[in-house]
Amino acid sequence: MAIHQLVAGVHNFQGNVFRTQRDLFERLAQGQSPETLFITCSDSRIDPNLITQTEPGDLFVLRNAGNIVPAFSGTAGGEVATIEFAITGLGVKQIVVCGHSHCGAIKGLLNLDDLEEMPAVRDWLKHAEATRRIVRSKYKDLEPEALAEVAAEENVLTQLENLQTHPAVAVALSQGELSLHAWMYEIETGEVYGYDTTNGQFVPLGDLRAGSKPAPARVLDVRSGDALFRGSRDPA
Repeated sequence: MAIHQLVAGVHNFQGNVFRTQRDLFERLAQGQSPETLFITCSDSRIDPNLITQTEPGDLFVLRNAGNIVPAFSGTAGGEVATIEFAITGLGVKQIVVCGHSHCGAIKGLLNLDDLEEMPAVRDWLKHAEATRRIVRSKYKDLEPEALAEVAAEENVLTQLENLQTHPAVAVALSQGELSLHAWMYEIETGEVYGYDTTNGQFVPLGDLRAGSKPAPARVLDVRSGDALFRGSRDPA
C-alpha cells in the first residue's frame, strides 16, 4: 500500500471514524485498563483487534517476528519490559500467545541456512531454538508444509513456557491473578484454535472443554501429517 493511501486512510479516520466515536477516544485519553496482553506475530496478515472484534483500549498488544517471548535472563529488552508493564503496571488478567498459519518466521526457523543475509533475524530466532529441536526430533516424517504448521503450534507452547520464567508472570500466576492461553489463527479460514490441555490438542475455541486448564501442558503426539489444530494430537 502506497503512502498516499495511508494518508487518505488517516483523513478518513479523522473525518469519519474518530468523529463518530469521540467519546470513546476522550475516555481513552484519560488512561487505559486492558485486561488482556495479546502476543502475536508482526505478520501483516494478522490484526488482533479484527480477529477478536475488540475496540481500542481492550488489548495490550506485543508483536514481533514469530510471536516470540525470550526466556527471562535478567537483561532488559522490549519484550521483557512490555510483559512486566502489562502485568505490574496495567494488571492484565490474561495473556494470549497467538501463532498463525503460514508463518515466515517459523519457516525461517526450520531453514536457518536460508537466513545468511538476515543475521539479526537468525539471531532473534534463537529464542525459539527449543521449538526447532522439538520439531526436528518428533516430526521427522512430515512434509515441509505440514512441518511448518506443526512447528507454529509447538512454538506457541514453547513461548508460553518461556513466558512463565518472567518474575512478574510467575508472581501473578502463583496468586491466581493471571491465566495463560495458547491460540492459533488460520489465515485462510479465519478459524481460531485454542490449546485444550485435557487432550493435548488445538481445537476450535468454541470446542474448548470447560474443565481445561488455561496454562498449557505439553502432552502432544502426532499420529498423522495433518496440522495439530485439526485434531491430530492425542493425549500422552
